[in-house]
Amino acid sequence: MFGRRTYELFAGSWGSWTEQDVPGWEPVMRALNTQPKYVASTTLADPEWSGTTVLSGDVTAAVRELKATPGGELQVHGSGAPTRWLLENDLVDEMTLIVVPAVLGHGARLFSQTGPDLALDLVESRVDSKGVTIQVYRPAGRPRYAPTEAPDRSTLS
Repeated sequence: MFGRRTYELFAGSWGSWTEQDVPGWEPVMRALNTQPKYVASTTLADPEWSGTTVLSGDVTAAVRELKATPGGELQVHGSGAPTRWLLENDLVDEMTLIVVPAVLGHGARLFSQTGPDLALDLVESRVDSKGVTIQVYRPAGRPRYAPTEAPDRSTLS
């Protein structure tokens, strides 16, 4: 599943390349080009990338229907707005975060600056030889914070 902007980036590259264009990446290209693709968009009318379905109207119902379909998983790659929307609507079962050890100093936020807090349970964590960390989380409802004690009013002046 993609947001419109990420879909257009992927379709313009992965959707048009051949195996000769991406030596060493053939399995990724093959998977992206043969798997069904879903785009949440109100402006994309006629997607050119083969196997693409545009989700519009009641996207929540469409995603719930896709999740209920046996035999696969629904993945979101690099699409911040749809990821935030899926989290806010309790439509995420599991999330894999890949952190590359580089500070860019700018960029789009992955998680919303506002909205409800979300607790995550760590399912798996690993680090590759270049220091890239891969963490797998499952949403665990709302977080519970340690209670804060009210100050002893008899000592306040």
